[in-house]
Amino acid sequence: MNISAKHIFYATALFLFIALPQLITVKYYIHLSILALVWVIASQGQNLIQGYTGYVSIVQAGFMGIGAYSTALMGMHYGLPVWLTIMLAPLVTAVFAIATGYPSLRVKGHYFAIVTLAFNMVIFIVLLNFTDLTNGEAGLTGIPKPGNGKDGLINFGDREVYYYFVLIVAVLMTVLAALIARSRIGQILVAIRQNEDLVGSIGIAAWKYKLFAFVTSAMFAGLAGALYAHYQSFINPEIFGVAQSLDAILAVIIGGSGTIAGPVIGSFIVVFLPEYLRFADSFRLILYGLILVLATIFMPRGIAGVASDLHKKLVRRK
Repeated sequence: MNISAKHIFYATALFLFIALPQLITVKYYIHLSILALVWVIASQGQNLIQGYTGYVSIVQAGFMGIGAYSTALMGMHYGLPVWLTIMLAPLVTAVFAIATGYPSLRVKGHYFAIVTLAFNMVIFIVLLNFTDLTNGEAGLTGIPKPGNGKDGLINFGDREVYYYFVLIVAVLMTVLAALIARSRIGQILVAIRQNEDLVGSIGIAAWKYKLFAFVTSAMFAGLAGALYAHYQSFINPEIFGVAQSLDAILAVIIGGSGTIAGPVIGSFIVVFLPEYLRFADSFRLILYGLILVLATIFMPRGIAGVASDLHKKLVRRK
């Protein structure tokens, strides 16, 4: 896909996202769209460590939980402004990511995935059992929205308003992910994915770049968790478990690993597909899993990869 075609595609997609609330007649779909945009932010972070660096991390939802609980606790217990807590949440998450990333990145392949899976389970158990701080399974309620709802200049309690707020953040984080991917750092991350030993042999400290990707990925997740917490006004440990981390992985794989558009496409599929399968009732999760397995087998490069291949074929024919 050439540069002009990419610009047209992205501009059209942005226009559709802006017009989406006006086109939707069922307001529940606006709610799902907000959740999908939150997952876009988390999945773009997942794509940095998984798609570009080649390390499958199963702790993204855990980092979302750290971001969500940190912004909620800073606002509810210390009275900090919501905007400040949202900005501090990724930094708090980064501290935990550095502490967990350094030992995790000493191993490779499925060993790294297992270690990050263990960290996600540890985060989940802490959130569940540290009741004095997190209120355990009951969770935290009454988390304030930006602008304090109707008391502020903008009513963030309105779903359409919050949709545009999250859309702006998702676009900015997608642009940031694209800038990282196209920078020298992004090129080294791809080189690590292709041949890490070769990268080390030419004098590049691969572990520094892997740690950068891991921590940056966690910061994306922390921001997504903070936005989710202030949107729902309620959080509990169940929504930050291993299953949600697997959703982030699936969003990257189905949408297109190592692409910018892939996590966007995959996030909307992961959020909307289970809703459209509700007609199957008890077989819904079985169908959902079957569709994901088939998509992974027959579209290993994801939807974005298939679209790119089709475009190249059309260009060659012309």
